Amino acid sequence: MRHARRTLQRIVRLAAVGGLVCGSLMVSNAVASEPSGGAETRSGTTRAADPGADPAVRAMTRLGTSRTAGTWMGSAGRRVVAVTDTGAAAEVRRAGAEAKVVRYSMDRLSAATERLRAAPRVPGTAWAVDYRSNEIMMQADSTVSADDWGRMSEVAQGIGGFVTMERTAGTFTTRVNGAAPIFADTSRCSAGFNVTDGKDAYILTAGHCGPVGTAWFGDRRGNRALGSTTASSFPGDDFSLVRYDGAPSGRLDVVEIGGGQGVRITGAADPVVGQQVFRSGSTTGLRTGQVTALNATVNYPEGTVTGLIQTTVCAEPGDSGGPLLAQGLALGVTSGGNGDCTSGGVTYFQPVTEAMATLGVSLAGQSGPGAGSGSAPQTPGNAEDPGDTASPGPETVAPAVPGPPAAGGTGGVGEISGTGIVTGLASGLGPLGAVGPGLAVVITSLVLLIASRWIQSAQGRRNYRDYYSQTWA
Repeated sequence: MRHARRTLQRIVRLAAVGGLVCGSLMVSNAVASEPSGGAETRSGTTRAADPGADPAVRAMTRLGTSRTAGTWMGSAGRRVVAVTDTGAAAEVRRAGAEAKVVRYSMDRLSAATERLRAAPRVPGTAWAVDYRSNEIMMQADSTVSADDWGRMSEVAQGIGGFVTMERTAGTFTTRVNGAAPIFADTSRCSAGFNVTDGKDAYILTAGHCGPVGTAWFGDRRGNRALGSTTASSFPGDDFSLVRYDGAPSGRLDVVEIGGGQGVRITGAADPVVGQQVFRSGSTTGLRTGQVTALNATVNYPEGTVTGLIQTTVCAEPGDSGGPLLAQGLALGVTSGGNGDCTSGGVTYFQPVTEAMATLGVSLAGQSGPGAGSGSAPQTPGNAEDPGDTASPGPETVAPAVPGPPAAGGTGGVGEISGTGIVTGLASGLGPLGAVGPGLAVVITSLVLLIASRWIQSAQGRRNYRDYYSQTWA
């Protein structure tokens, strides 16, 4: 019996010591994995990811646009840089990235896109540089006539053999019409990100949703005013600001993705070709895809928009203005595209970095200057309106940005892991939420260690008493 107790005590002590070691490693890993390449908060300021910190990007900057032709994420998760000569390739490899030698430089590709822009405008066409193939991919939707197709083909042939043309199903349209959580007299859209100018709180959304002065409501009947559009740019760009009426409340830095879940937004950044991204919209919920091109141009029927992010993420009417994000970073707001979420399609996004720089605003809910009041506007969803987004449960962090309904979205917790999902009580823990599991293991191990020592001491006292009690007889 004594031998069994000693064995049990040894097991408990070994488990406690092992738990201390494992818990310490968990805490260390959690602290080390705090996002340092994304938005960082130091000395009271929040800044976006610094692309210049990437050695491959620094190498591209040194080589210049005459010897490089874009970059993308390779299948192994490493950057691939397109270069025009073997010397540039060697320098890129020394910087720690993969290199691919191509024929046309970025200068040559950019000159070609300028010639396309200078040609007579044809609604229903779009183009972007495909870094992987070192070509310019030009698309024409079903509304483009045979004559216009012929004229654009002549322009493409005059530029050179690296302009590829293809017909695409459907039409390139902005995504205004359809059910959405913010409503105006003639349009319905999704909210993007909360931003602030240091004094007031705003929704950053698509510019085509409505011009300056457009009044927005949280329900279809127009009973609950949200605010009005105070700045808008469309066409050319595609972004606008909706200033909230009244005092805001709730969380500023969380984007709802449906099902009572939200993603904490920690900063803003520019995407990379090949990067996996997520788009949230009020019509189709959470969807995922990849960035396929940057600086894309789309000739909508309403006008031409340039500098867009091209993706394989699907979207449908009502998703306009909704947020594009990855790893907790704001990337863009939904502009338009073709196709739908049944057959697939192409969707374009206005980059948020450009929009915020032009509008003079920053992401709300962040530390430092320009953070606003530290509270967020109410979610425009209205439980009385069956078409509105349902409010999250009482233990869920309430996003300030209206989000999609729980149904209809693609991508759950497992599919969007690593993007900063916050739900339930743990979402309010901030940095403690990351180290919490490790601390729990450490504390439990300490309790076990103390308990084993107490058991050993108690057993020693009993043995002492039993031994001397025999001498008393």
